[in-house]
Amino acid sequence: MLSLAATLRHAPVFNGFRAWGGATTATWHSPRIIAAVISQRGYASETTSPPQGTFKPKAHTPLRRTASDSLSIRANPKPTQSEIKPIFTLATSDRYLLTRLRTRLPPTARPLHDAYWVPKWSGGEHREGEVFIFSNGSFVCWGLSEDDAMRFRRDVLAPAGAEVKPLVEPEIEELEFATDPSEKTRLQGDLIILGGGPQPTDPDNLPGSFPPSAFPQETVLVRYAFSQALSRSTALSAFETSLEDYLSSMSSLPLALQKTGKPGMGRRALVKKLGGLLHFRQGLNLNRENFSETPDFYWDQPVLEGYFNSLSAALEVKARTRAVNDKITYAAEVQSVLRQLLHETSSARMELVIIMLIAVEVIIVLIRDVPEFFHSKFDRQPEHP
Repeated sequence: MLSLAATLRHAPVFNGFRAWGGATTATWHSPRIIAAVISQRGYASETTSPPQGTFKPKAHTPLRRTASDSLSIRANPKPTQSEIKPIFTLATSDRYLLTRLRTRLPPTARPLHDAYWVPKWSGGEHREGEVFIFSNGSFVCWGLSEDDAMRFRRDVLAPAGAEVKPLVEPEIEELEFATDPSEKTRLQGDLIILGGGPQPTDPDNLPGSFPPSAFPQETVLVRYAFSQALSRSTALSAFETSLEDYLSSMSSLPLALQKTGKPGMGRRALVKKLGGLLHFRQGLNLNRENFSETPDFYWDQPVLEGYFNSLSAALEVKARTRAVNDKITYAAEVQSVLRQLLHETSSARMELVIIMLIAVEVIIVLIRDVPEFFHSKFDRQPEHP
């Protein structure tokens, strides 16, 4: 399941920071903690305990409000339904240099639109899955465990030097999926169903040759669409974490201004902080892989666009992007005020220096010219007979 902790801690509010961190687990958290986090995002207060039984939705999914929609599938699977398997998404760096991965990926790997597709990757305990690697610094593993995903990073991404500005701690999100040819492909609650329904038929959208794959080839673009939505959400989570750390480093400035009347930071340091803030906004809105626009690939693929948009909406990517932009705008306004104060302080000091220089010049003139003036005046007085 996708991490409720990972997404709820990046809520679109200004006074909320992450509720709890660390790797996701499949256990139920305390209802009191869940209610506290949900209330920060404006959700209804759902403090009731989860239903007892084997087939219960995991508490750390951001789709918890609609997770009950998948209970019927979990509790009463059809004979045609496969076992439910995990989807792990990891964001490990600011971005990936995909060209450096060619020598490290298996020979069966193929470029697939904005990603590299590894159709078959062997995990532990005889597991087989597939991996989609995106340039935004994240990759999506279907049918593999979290340990398998970490091993993929350790054995492939790290040795290739493909990670640009690696994160101190990777962001991890989890979802689940099942295949069922008798069902329609959709997102139901917190479960992805890979089934029948309309499929893209344009051969230009598919790889030139299909290598052996861990999952059905006819749904590879469907999995790609869902993977790209997951990739954006996880990359956004990493972005939100970095922004929170940045805002924490700036949180003492208003307090210092309130207590001392001084900004508490030099002009050069403040300009550097402002540059970092502009870098955040550029990464959020202006890069090719931004978080607000639908990729060009889906313009003539309405079916795939529906899959992409359904998962993006469930993960609240656009709302979280707006919230991050609002936080950046607020931080920029604070820094603008502080920079103006520094400018006024610098101007006041310059005025004092100019006044002091004028005073020194006046004193020099008085010392040098006044005695001469009086001396010449008394020397010119006429003598009385």
